[in-house]
Amino acid sequence: MTVFIFLGSLIGAMALGMPIAMALLVCGVALMLQLGTFDSQILAQNLIGGADSFPLMAVPFFMLAGELMNAGGLSRRIIALAVTLVGHVRGGLGYVAVLAALVMASISGSAVADTAALAAILLPMMRQAGYNLPRAAGLISAGGIIAPVIPPSIGFVVFGVAAGVSITRLFLAGVVPGILMGLALILTWYIVARDEPAARVKRASLREIGHAVLDGLWALGLPVLIIGGMKAGAFTPTEAAVVAAVYAAFVGGFIYRELKLQHLRPALLAALKTSAAVMFLVAAAMVSAWLITIADIPGQVAALLGPLIEYKTLLMLAMMLLVVVIGTALDFIPTVLILTPVLMPIVKQAGIDPVYFGVMFIINNAIGLLTPPVGTVLNVVCAVGRIPMDRVIRGVMPFLLAQIAVLLLLIFVPEIVTVPARWLYGR
Repeated sequence: MTVFIFLGSLIGAMALGMPIAMALLVCGVALMLQLGTFDSQILAQNLIGGADSFPLMAVPFFMLAGELMNAGGLSRRIIALAVTLVGHVRGGLGYVAVLAALVMASISGSAVADTAALAAILLPMMRQAGYNLPRAAGLISAGGIIAPVIPPSIGFVVFGVAAGVSITRLFLAGVVPGILMGLALILTWYIVARDEPAARVKRASLREIGHAVLDGLWALGLPVLIIGGMKAGAFTPTEAAVVAAVYAAFVGGFIYRELKLQHLRPALLAALKTSAAVMFLVAAAMVSAWLITIADIPGQVAALLGPLIEYKTLLMLAMMLLVVVIGTALDFIPTVLILTPVLMPIVKQAGIDPVYFGVMFIINNAIGLLTPPVGTVLNVVCAVGRIPMDRVIRGVMPFLLAQIAVLLLLIFVPEIVTVPARWLYGR
């Protein structure tokens, strides 16, 4: 009965057109009334407490770093370097898209921001070169979802806060899976893009490659600084976010000299709007999370999954299937916030490494950004490239299957995540 009220109130509020944060509050009130413990003070305290978190301060600063990176010319130089290295081969701009996505993912941590930047720069180039545009848009979309997996990842920050898991360990554990996602896209593009036109970009000379590397060196230094600093224990993920924002502002303003004073207000405003939405979602979700625990919904779900508790692989498959289904209807952050308090007790009961589960959970939610009808990343590419949604959906299918294949590989061979994570973390 409690599970029915939880799902019914949440889905009903969303069906009425309420914002997801407000729907989560309605869900919390419905659970309180059902349990006979309604108290507006408790509701307010949990709402305020949900946003009162030092690790969550990383979200606005990583958002700001991404905005400053785009305004300051860092994104453009990363793409220019990739074009110089592989732009001359057949279908080369596709490889450029994946390489640029990998590097940009290690700077901003936002799938939407990375996808928008990639689509704005690369889609006009690919259209002019005669590429299959829906396929190209699908590749850029699939490349954009690497951002929540490679550190710094806003998704890992939110999950870490909601689940009580080390964000630093999550960041370091996401490196290898993120690279695997990129390699899967490169292999898939090689297979499906054999009919793409011959490259119109001439092979770059060693002098040109050297110039592109030097020009992009400051941009490439940001992920090294973030990951290296956390690995060395120089700063926490929240401090890393501040360092990233300051570094992006310094390089864009004083090294590349493209970030002007008039660019700061739009960048700050965009980061502020996105951060406010995320923080309100987190705060509202903490109300529901507290009541989910009080109502013992995880225990009821665990009873349903009871026969699988002793079989970790089957349990992971069942949980990932649940996330895939819900991810088709909900956006990234709401799915993380709603399912984390439900699934984490089951994960701990089954003896699954919480960091490993966190990485798998975020990969799965990232894949949800490519699945209609919500498919946030697909909508971004459609808007930027002015391509109908149905054509982009057809174009993204091979790359969506490639990312799902990576997810399945990591489920059946968890050592791919856990062993490098322990080595990077020093344990």
